[in-house]
Amino acid sequence: MDTIASLFSFITTPVSWVIVQFHKVYGAIFGPDTGWAWGLSIVSLVVLIRICLIPLFVKQIKSTRNMQALQPKMKAIQERYKSDKQRQSEEMMKLYKETGTNPLSSCLPILAQSPFFFALYHVLSSIASGKTIGVIDDTLLASARQAHIFGAPLASKFTDSAAEVAALDASLVSVRIVTAVMIVMMSASQFFTQRQLMMKNVDLSVKTPYMQQQKMLMYIFPVIFAVMGINFPVGVLVYWLTTNVWTMGQQMYVINQNPTPGSKAQDSYLQRLLKSITQHGEVRGRRRKAIVKVIVAKSTSDRNENERRFFSGLTKAGFAAQADGTVIKGATVEAEAEGGSAAKRQQPKRQSKAQRQAAAQHALAKDSEEASEPAAEEPSTTSLEKKPQGSATAAAKEEPKGEAQSEAQGDKPARPRANSGGSRQQGKSGQRKGQQRPKHPSSKK
Repeated sequence: MDTIASLFSFITTPVSWVIVQFHKVYGAIFGPDTGWAWGLSIVSLVVLIRICLIPLFVKQIKSTRNMQALQPKMKAIQERYKSDKQRQSEEMMKLYKETGTNPLSSCLPILAQSPFFFALYHVLSSIASGKTIGVIDDTLLASARQAHIFGAPLASKFTDSAAEVAALDASLVSVRIVTAVMIVMMSASQFFTQRQLMMKNVDLSVKTPYMQQQKMLMYIFPVIFAVMGINFPVGVLVYWLTTNVWTMGQQMYVINQNPTPGSKAQDSYLQRLLKSITQHGEVRGRRRKAIVKVIVAKSTSDRNENERRFFSGLTKAGFAAQADGTVIKGATVEAEAEGGSAAKRQQPKRQSKAQRQAAAQHALAKDSEEASEPAAEEPSTTSLEKKPQGSATAAAKEEPKGEAQSEAQGDKPARPRANSGGSRQQGKSGQRKGQQRPKHPSSKK
């Protein structure tokens, strides 16, 4: 490790200078020889480095997502050119070039901060051995050797002997307890960071070998850090624990605000966005509008299940997403909401089977009655017209001969009436001037 650290000795002077500047600030608050002053100086160094590495972290996120999206195509290339490794490599490089993906981008943050890590390790090793380095002179060296974090010197390690720990004015038990706790916390933070990435921010609809590799790294990395951690000084453990916590928080923010499409994090984000739109009636924030704009630009077949569920929720809430990322209240949905209940009341109630059968029988009886009325009237008229001669002789025997003769000579017979009831009443009375109209055989006597 000392050999590796010496390779980055060119950056030890800038690193030591940054630590000294932060130490001046914290030393004025907590005291120059306290562990808080030197420990917070190391933490501030980590924060400064990670802020400078934010652009690389953004590239790492984009590269990781592109690699996840390319996994099906990469697998197809591997299966197609199993026997030709050279052609397989050429096709892979061609695919990377066409999509603008760099496989090394996912490692850029770690590679970029590794020089600072080894430079800090070299500085702390020099403090432990009592040697000045960079801008740290004898006065600062003595102050750093007196600084303890929870009873453990900054330059002490888990593997140090009792004599080496005693030279730094500390006990071996306290050093090992503090270093063991920090190693466990460092490994746990690394595991949780990787697990958060795999469980929430990975497109679960695509099963690729890349996901299996990431799952393996989720368990391998913590073990590697635990094995290496026993050889790290306390100050380096503070540095690495701080950078792990920073990575975990930074990744949590990215997952919540810009999740990977098709992941569980995207589903949670879109549900929160739908709830916000329902409450406020608009899309708040440029980032949210940009995400809605991207989803609207996709065709229905290109949208994943989370995005289709989001649009379905918008429609049910009465909103329509626009191409610029905003939403409007759907006029059609509003009209249905306002007039839907009235339209339902105007519809006739559903009849039972017995009611429908009764209505059908009533209509059938009405049709048969209308069809039988002309047929009943026609025979009565024709029968009355055909039987005046036969019935007239019978009636002439009852009436006086003079009236019968006069009626036969001068009076005309009365026109038959369609109303059979009227004719029956006239027949009963029997009082008519002239010839009496004979009764219909079907009429009652």
